[in-house]
Amino acid sequence: MPEDRFGRFFLRVVACHTVTYFVAGLLAFTLLDYATAFQSEHMACWMRPTTSRWVALGPGLQWIRGLVFALVLWPFRGVFLEGGRGWLRLWGLLLGLGILSTYGPAPGSVEGFLYTTIPPLDQVKGLSEVVGQSLAFSILLVAWYRRPHKAWAYVLYTLTGLVMLMSLAGALAPR
Repeated sequence: MPEDRFGRFFLRVVACHTVTYFVAGLLAFTLLDYATAFQSEHMACWMRPTTSRWVALGPGLQWIRGLVFALVLWPFRGVFLEGGRGWLRLWGLLLGLGILSTYGPAPGSVEGFLYTTIPPLDQVKGLSEVVGQSLAFSILLVAWYRRPHKAWAYVLYTLTGLVMLMSLAGALAPR
C-alpha cells in the first residue's frame, strides 16, 4: 500500500481538503451570492451571516474535518489508492454517504429535499459547491499518491498554511 503511514495520510487529506474546500467555497460565495442567500428566510435560521467571525474562521478549521476524513478513510485507503479509477471510488463514497444520503436533512440531500422548506432549486444550486469540492478533493488526493513528487507537498502545504492564516486574519479583523 502506498505510503502506509497515518501521519502522512492525515496531512495529505487535510491539505487536499482545505485547499479544495477554500477554492470551492470562494467560487460558491461569489457565484451563488452567499451573502444574500444566507439572509433568506430559508437559510438565516440555521446559517450564520457571511460577516460572522465564525464564517471567516471556518476555512482555517478544516483540519478538523480533514482529521475525521483521514480517520474514516484510513482503513479503506487501499480501495481508492490502489487499482483503477480510485478517484471515482473515493468520490462515489463521499457523494453517496457524505452528500446525498446524510443522516440529517442537509440541503441537497435526500432528507433535505424531503424535510426542509428550502426550495429545491436552491438546494440543487448549493449541491454544485459540495459535489465539485468532493470531486476535486478525490482527484487531487489520489493523484498525489499515484504521482508522488515533492512539488505536491510544497504547493499544497503552502496553500493550506495560507488558507489558515487568511482565515485567522479574517476572524480577527475589526467588524
